[in-house]
Amino acid sequence: MIYKVPCILVAISVHEFAHARVARSFGDFSATLLGRATLNPLRHLDPFGTLCLLLFNFGWAKPVPINPANFSHRRLGLFSVSLAGPFSNLLLAFLLGQIIQWGIHLPLWAFKLLFYSMLINIGLGLFNLIPLPPLDGFHVVESLFERSRLIQWLNSIGPLVLISIIILDNFAQTGIISTILVRPMHQLMILFGGKAVFAPLFR
Repeated sequence: MIYKVPCILVAISVHEFAHARVARSFGDFSATLLGRATLNPLRHLDPFGTLCLLLFNFGWAKPVPINPANFSHRRLGLFSVSLAGPFSNLLLAFLLGQIIQWGIHLPLWAFKLLFYSMLINIGLGLFNLIPLPPLDGFHVVESLFERSRLIQWLNSIGPLVLISIIILDNFAQTGIISTILVRPMHQLMILFGGKAVFAPLFR
């Protein structure tokens, strides 16, 4: 928990901040006006979602308010804002990986903090790219096929499918999400941090 809590706070703050700032660049100031264009985690925390994240490795922050009607270019704006959150987490993981690669003399606690922060950011980024509502991956698909029957169908059953998968994973140990995410997460950890990224686990 000592490592996990601060890493989660940073990851969700960066994620939501990225959504808000990119939305503002396309002309939507909804999040900015509500004080959500900030890296302050207290502005983004959902108490129940954070508790679920700590207990079940799945949770959520308060979603940044976005109004696509304000975008200077609706489709490009929705596409860019949707990708901004996951991309920001993956970018942060990459930067942390570079520190691990070059921080040869870092103390053990610093290595572990960097490791868990990388892991959480990669997990959060990849999980949010799953194309099911309300995840960002769905909104990417929505920006490309906004009025299609596929989007209407996913909107109607997507949340139920996602919740069902999470419940099965946590209580029936089906491993559906881990099957989808573990291999890409492992590959990105090595790609961003090199083989040295796993060194803290064996020190």
